[in-house]
Amino acid sequence: MGQQKPGQLHPSWLAVIGDELEKPYMQALRHFLKEEKAAGKVIFPPSPLIFNAFNHTPFDKVRVVIIGQDPYHGADQCRVSLI
Repeated sequence: MGQQKPGQLHPSWLAVIGDELEKPYMQALRHFLKEEKAAGKVIFPPSPLIFNAFNHTPFDKVRVVIIGQDPYHGADQCRVSLI
């Protein structure tokens, strides 16, 4: 499997959740995060890595997605697990 550019979704995930990215709630979330970043807030993970976990495993190879927030977040602490 080829590597995706940072910030891009693997084509298999894009086919499944791509439409969600254009819905009003996602646009509002994107706007909110841009405003927070512009106000000097630190956002984790960095923008190019938001969907990074989805680029390591194609959709058809995933059985479970566990999403959680690491209480000790930092540049190397943000995780989404794909099983």
